[in-house]
Amino acid sequence: MDGLIAYFGYGSLVNRKTLTENHQGLYPAHLSGWRRHWQSRGDDIPPGVALLSVHEAPGTTISGMLVVDDRSVLPDLDLREKRYDRVRISRESLGFGTRRPSDLPEEIYVYVGHPPPVNAGETRLLQSYLDTVLAGFLAEHGEAGLENFIQTTQGFERAMICDREKPRYGRAVPIDADMAGFFDGLLRNAGVRFERPEA
Repeated sequence: MDGLIAYFGYGSLVNRKTLTENHQGLYPAHLSGWRRHWQSRGDDIPPGVALLSVHEAPGTTISGMLVVDDRSVLPDLDLREKRYDRVRISRESLGFGTRRPSDLPEEIYVYVGHPPPVNAGETRLLQSYLDTVLAGFLAEHGEAGLENFIQTTQGFERAMICDREKPRYGRAVPIDADMAGFFDGLLRNAGVRFERPEA
């Protein structure tokens, strides 16, 4: 597959509405040997906010989305994921459901967050970001996959800024009231503490 690359999305990249329309293929997928976690992402986004990253964890599998695209998109993708390092992964680490690609590029990547600042302190979740992530998982992996996302992500036991009405996340995807209530119930059960944003 000359000229093509692929990357595994495990957060907002799972939501098709955050992606360009020029990709070559989207495949709900699973990645073995990695685990998701929440960590600080630095101070150029709302201060004290946690975003998703991954770390190697033998014996663990996470769900997400494999995006196949032209190699020419890598500079723009690296800019979008500027707080992450692009790490190469093997074809063998990927699994698929009923819809699978007929072939895969040689170059397949996952983005791993930079180590958090030493003085990051306690970080909070951002509701507008979580709405986008959870909506993507629900669409691609169903309710069981959504619950699995929460179960296989470390660090939900923290406060969340409730910014749904005025999203702070730049690629926020609106959701309806029923979906919002469903997500909020799952997050409360996971230990998330709801916090109103400061004026």
